[in-house]
Amino acid sequence: MAVLSASLGLLGWAVTAFRRRQTTVDPLSPERASQLVSDGPFRATRNPMYVAMAGVLVASALARRSTLGFLPAAGFALRMTKAQIEAEERAMADNFGAEWDRYVATTPRWLSLRSFPSRKPTA
Repeated sequence: MAVLSASLGLLGWAVTAFRRRQTTVDPLSPERASQLVSDGPFRATRNPMYVAMAGVLVASALARRSTLGFLPAAGFALRMTKAQIEAEERAMADNFGAEWDRYVATTPRWLSLRSFPSRKPTA
């Protein structure tokens, strides 16, 4: 249940970030993006909405206690990367140039250890 709640929360947070910036949420028209959103959940991943959708599939596998249940999440990630994300990234590179390049250099497509910077203890 926690994974499902976190995934739905992440999805809502990502949509809110787009709305605050008054840019399109439509994944079929990435060329219409008026701003590069890189704050909020977009600091940890370039695709928080897709991460959230994969999280819903992971939550389903956990709820069913099924190892094979994780296959749809993996398939979703692979399919989205090839069928959607790569095209979105080309459009973003065309729209935002060097700003996009800097963002890509510091933010993973999905999630990685660099998505969660370690905090150094304060003295």
